[in-house]
Amino acid sequence: MLSRCGRRLLHVLGLSFPLLTCRPLFLWPHRLMKPLVVFVLGGPGAGKGTQCARIVEEMDQTMAANAQKNKFLIDGFPRNQDNLQGWNNTMDGKAEVSFVLFFDCNNEICIERCLERGKSSGRSDDNRESLEKRIQTYLQSTKPIIDLYEEMGKVKKIDASKSVDEVFDEVVKIFDKEG
Repeated sequence: MLSRCGRRLLHVLGLSFPLLTCRPLFLWPHRLMKPLVVFVLGGPGAGKGTQCARIVEEMDQTMAANAQKNKFLIDGFPRNQDNLQGWNNTMDGKAEVSFVLFFDCNNEICIERCLERGKSSGRSDDNRESLEKRIQTYLQSTKPIIDLYEEMGKVKKIDASKSVDEVFDEVVKIFDKEG
């Protein structure tokens, strides 16, 4: 499921409205402004969804004050090499990955968070056996994507083992620095 920002990105890029794909929506004197994208990655339970909800509120305020500061979050993507290849094939020249916001968290902390969340979320995959499999999938499929972007100098790493507010304070610092 796409976040609100993800849906906006698809709209801006014309992907949800095929008849508009040839018409740029962001114009700056005689040239197309590419939307800046932030991939949000981390293991299951690292806090991606929680932090994305908070980031969207901060982004709404920032964009209201300055429409040129347009960044779009894509939560939990790309999860694997196929996702990345699809992104590159589809979005080449249409959007630019500004950076990867990487929520780094100890696997056991992630498991404990998900088990706690599972008490009220109703998610059937918030049990220890499923979580251990999801973490292995993350380590085998998603972590190499993070490593690839790190080699390009595009990873902003956050210690996600801290409290929600402490993590968000670090997020705000990164977004303030990156513009």
